[in-house]
Amino acid sequence: MLGRYYEDFTVGDTYRHPLGRTISEADNTWFTLLTLNTNQSHFNADYAARTPYKKLLVNSTLTVAIVTGLSVPDVSQHAFANLGWEKIDMPAPVFVGDTIYARSTVLELRESKSRPYAGIVKVFTTGFNQDGVDVITWTRTMLTYKRGHGPGAQ
Repeated sequence: MLGRYYEDFTVGDTYRHPLGRTISEADNTWFTLLTLNTNQSHFNADYAARTPYKKLLVNSTLTVAIVTGLSVPDVSQHAFANLGWEKIDMPAPVFVGDTIYARSTVLELRESKSRPYAGIVKVFTTGFNQDGVDVITWTRTMLTYKRGHGPGAQ
């Protein structure tokens, strides 16, 4: 079955997530409008051309969503609750046409005190572009099923 259960994680392991995602102008515009973000640097090319970047800037919450999605098969396929994202940093901008990749490193593991069928997994995730430039980082903590538990357990 796809994904790791709590027991499958080891502190220090790093996963280079297998997929990449090229962000199109439609992705950026639709996400921006869907989330009611009225900053025109995301969807108005004329406006964006007059900003320091001189082109459309990808909505940062779209970057969070894509990098999270890229990491799911390796770190949260069997998570049933996100407990938090900490210290989201964006060291470089993302533009329409960039392809985003990601990797995650396991930072901490601990048994859940209140749920014997689960453990808590903490990872550090980095999203980077086609040139290898880091564009986003964060620490994420998830409540993850132990093997033999959860909806997919046999």
